[in-house]
Amino acid sequence: MSANNNIYLVGMPGAGKTTVGRQLARRMGRAFIDADHEIEARTGVRIPLIFDIEGEQGFRDRESKVIAELANESDLVIATGGGAILRPENRAALKQGGTVIYLHVAPHLLFERTRLDPNRPLLQVADPMQKIEELFAQRDPLYREVADIVINSMGGSINHLVKQLERQLQQRCAA
Repeated sequence: MSANNNIYLVGMPGAGKTTVGRQLARRMGRAFIDADHEIEARTGVRIPLIFDIEGEQGFRDRESKVIAELANESDLVIATGGGAILRPENRAALKQGGTVIYLHVAPHLLFERTRLDPNRPLLQVADPMQKIEELFAQRDPLYREVADIVINSMGGSINHLVKQLERQLQQRCAA
């Protein structure tokens, strides 16, 4: 693990980054930060409104700033936004800032988890399943590029998944 020792959770919208991250942080005695929630706290508005006013580019600029700042912190568990890995500077910050865990989930399950969520601006389209498949095809190789650990988060017990992650993190520390 790097000097900053942060743990970053990356993955598609609906992969469970926030849920898993909160529980992992609690078990490890670390603070948890959801990058999207941090952006909302700083701006005072929800992400869909940022997209409406500033577009995706404006949101991504804000996201990059938050990721760069968090990468300078240490001993955090951080859930990134699904698209954070699109920018090379974000991928570099994640790799340098700690251990990156990719929560891999198949597109059909992502669709089931996100189809009724109005807070997913990129999925507010006529065919959200097709959009998920497009985003997955674009992002999956980038998640894998930055990931130190890839874990399938296909449902089942969150507690089991978190324990599995803890074991893998301990093995990385011991290596």
